[in-house]
Amino acid sequence: MPNQVETKTKSIEKNVKDIRHYINGQFVDSHRNEWFDNYNPFTNKKINRVASGDEKEIDAAVQSARNAFRGKWGSLKLKDRLAYIYRIADLIDEYIDEIAPLESYDTGLPVSQTKKMVARAAHNFRFYAEMVSSRLVGDAYQVDNEFLNYTIHKPVGIAGLITPWNAPFMLETWKIAPALATGNTVVLKPAEWSPLTANRLAEIIDKAELPDGVFNVVHGYGEQAGASLVAHPDVELISFTGETTTGSEIMKNGADSLKQFSMELGGKSPIIVFDDADVDRALDACTWGIFSFNGERCTANSRLYIHESIADSFVERLKERVLNIVVGDPMKEETQVGPLIHSNHYHNVKNYLKKAEEEGCEVFSGNVPTEMSSGNFIPPTIMLNANTEMTVVQEEIFGPVLAVMTFKEEEEVIKLANNVRYGLAGYVWTKDIQRGHRVAQAVDSGMLWVNSQNVRDLRTPFGGSKHSGIGREGGHYAFEFYTEVQIIHVALGDHHIPQFGK
Repeated sequence: MPNQVETKTKSIEKNVKDIRHYINGQFVDSHRNEWFDNYNPFTNKKINRVASGDEKEIDAAVQSARNAFRGKWGSLKLKDRLAYIYRIADLIDEYIDEIAPLESYDTGLPVSQTKKMVARAAHNFRFYAEMVSSRLVGDAYQVDNEFLNYTIHKPVGIAGLITPWNAPFMLETWKIAPALATGNTVVLKPAEWSPLTANRLAEIIDKAELPDGVFNVVHGYGEQAGASLVAHPDVELISFTGETTTGSEIMKNGADSLKQFSMELGGKSPIIVFDDADVDRALDACTWGIFSFNGERCTANSRLYIHESIADSFVERLKERVLNIVVGDPMKEETQVGPLIHSNHYHNVKNYLKKAEEEGCEVFSGNVPTEMSSGNFIPPTIMLNANTEMTVVQEEIFGPVLAVMTFKEEEEVIKLANNVRYGLAGYVWTKDIQRGHRVAQAVDSGMLWVNSQNVRDLRTPFGGSKHSGIGREGGHYAFEFYTEVQIIHVALGDHHIPQFGK
C-alpha cells in the first residue's frame, strides 16, 4: 500500500501539465514553439515541459502591460485596485495545501518549510494593501501665504521582475505585491529551475480576474527572456534577486534606457558568537540559519566566528547537530534538509567542498540515506580550520555548508567579518548589549540581527551593502522604487514675476 507521501506525490505528478506563458490574460505557447524540461531534484526525473520565451514573448507581455497601465488598471480607484490585492491573498490561502507541496516537489525544499513560505506569500499581499492605504502619502510644504507645495506618489509604469529559484513563490509575491498595490503593471520572468508555483500564481491571479495585461509571466532562460526584459525600452523598473555577477550584467544591459534597479544579490553573512553568549540559543540560530532552506538562502549565516575560549565545545555540539539533522524526501514532514534544486547546482557545491579540502579544511558532513542516491543531496556540512583567505570563505556556496573560524578580540572579529565583498546580513550573539550595538553597527551589512535568528519584520527595509545589492525593499521603503514622487507647486497669490521685455 502506498503511504500518504507517495499518494500526494503521485497526485502532483498526475496533475502537473506543461507550462505556458501568461500574457494579456491568456496562457499561450512560445511563437517558436520551443520548450525546456523541468526536473524533480529528489529523483532527477523529468516533471514537465515549460515554454521557452524570447524577445517576442517579452514584447507582447510589455505591450499588454502598457495597455493595462494606460487603460483600466491605471484608471481604477484605489479601493478597487486594493480589492484585487486582497482577493489574490484570499485565493493563496484557499490553495495553500496545494501550493506548498507543489513548491517542495519542484525545488526540493522541505514541505514543513514551504507551508510557512506560502502562508507568508498571502500575508505579503495583505500587508502591501494595508501599507498603500495607510502609508502611501505625500508631504505638504507651505511658504507663508504665497505657495503651497505638495508631493504625490504615482506608479512608475511597467515593473520587470526577475525572481530566484530559492523560495520562489514567496519571493515572487514579495515583489509582485508592492508593484501591483502601488498601481504598476508587471512582467514576471521566474527562474527556469522553479516554474511550477510561478505558473500556479498566474492561475490564481487569473482567477482573481485582474484586468488583462496587468500581470504577465514569461518563462525562459535568462540569456533570452531575462535579457530581453532588461533591454526593453518600455520597461521602467527592474527588480532582480539573484547572483551578484548576473546583477551587474543586468544593470549594464538596462543602462541605455535609464531604468531604475532594485538589486538583492549574493551574501556570505557572518554569525559572531562571543564567549558570554547564550550558547544554546546561538547554536540553535546558527544551525537553523545555514541548514534551513537546504542552505539555499541569501541571508544564510555561512561564516561562523566563534570565540576561541568556547570554540571546542561549540564545535563538538555543532557536529552532533549536523549528524542528527534529518535528510530526506522533501515531501515528508519530518525532513529538515532536502535535495538541492538542480544537478548543476549540486555539482557546483560539490566542487566547493573539494576545493575546501584542497585549501586545508577538515570537511565534516552529516549523512544522506543510501536510498536517496538519485537526488541532488548535499548533507549538512561544516568546514573546520577555515581562514579568511580561502575561496570557500570568500565566495557564496549557496548550500548547507558552514565555514567555522575562531577569534580572540572584538576588533579582530569585526575586521574578519568585513573582509569579504558581500554585505547582506549578519548575526551577533552576546549578553553585553553595549558590545552588541557596537559590533552590529561596525559590521558592513544591510541587515544585522543581535541575539536573534533571521526574523523578518515586513515593515523594515530589506537589502544589502557592497556587492550584496542596491536599494531597499520592504515596508514603505518599497515605495521609493515602485512609485515616482511628483512635487506640485501652487501659487496662493500674485507673487512677483520678473517682467523681461515688457
